[in-house]
Amino acid sequence: MPLRLVVALGALVTLVGFFTVDLGAQTVSEAKLLSATRWYGGDDPVFGGFSAIEVSEDGETFVALTDRGHITRGRFLRKDSTIEKVAHGPLKTLTSPRGDPLRGIWTDSEGLAVAPDGTVYVSFEIRHRIVEYKTGQKKGRDLPPNPATRKMVANSALEALAVQPDGTILVIPEGNGSQKTPHPVYRLRPGAMTWEKPFTLPRYRPYVPVGADVGPDGRLYVLERHLSSIFGFTNRIRRFDMNDDSLTNETILLQTEVGAHDNLEGLAVWQDQEGQIRLTMVSDDNFKFFQVTEIVEYVVPDGAGVRTELLITHD
Repeated sequence: MPLRLVVALGALVTLVGFFTVDLGAQTVSEAKLLSATRWYGGDDPVFGGFSAIEVSEDGETFVALTDRGHITRGRFLRKDSTIEKVAHGPLKTLTSPRGDPLRGIWTDSEGLAVAPDGTVYVSFEIRHRIVEYKTGQKKGRDLPPNPATRKMVANSALEALAVQPDGTILVIPEGNGSQKTPHPVYRLRPGAMTWEKPFTLPRYRPYVPVGADVGPDGRLYVLERHLSSIFGFTNRIRRFDMNDDSLTNETILLQTEVGAHDNLEGLAVWQDQEGQIRLTMVSDDNFKFFQVTEIVEYVVPDGAGVRTELLITHD
């Protein structure tokens, strides 16, 4: 969800209310920060607002999505496997099923997933839908609608998107930090016309899911965010073992301190040459001068992670 209004008005909210919640102050991470690299767009007026990212299997190239209907491909310039610079191509406007450039309320693109065959999936808020973009085709194709979106708030809906190796789509609505019910996970199998809700994620307020990916290990990784105070955001990544009808072994891999990074919204999970899992994230600057666009990358050591039941009590 775009935080344009939330961030702009954040400093005006009563300070007492902010300081009563500071979950990001306690770090429970075993993931190691490798780099936090500023990404610059020059004078391009549509650069910014990045809400999602996907990274190639070798960690060299990427696809990134803005929350205003633009997509770009780029490359990480690495030294000793660490990102030093980010290069990208033109920001292209996403299209409708008729091939027309998206405009107005149709442009609120939030989630991104790239299937093994190169098919790109984009989830949209406000006009709730998921669009499929086949390689080499200019027109998008709407996936079957999910009836559950009828009850979703415009800016708290289809935020975190992922695709399994067989092409199965997973999407997690953002919701808001005051809700108490578990986060639903919706699934659309290849060729199916009906969405399923095979499992839910335990909710730990006030964090909300903003990004997701299925790692090379077959696990589900979920990026969550909380605007903790006027001092900034805190983020968290949870990992789940996943089978056909359940999520198990819930693990917190990362929980950042307040202000450690900007508004991280996009998550890509891949495996480096040493066999370690890497977590590459992108921040949404909300097109605000006081925020930044950055690419943040962590590595997860073998066996890392702390079981959540040892750390947090479920709501």
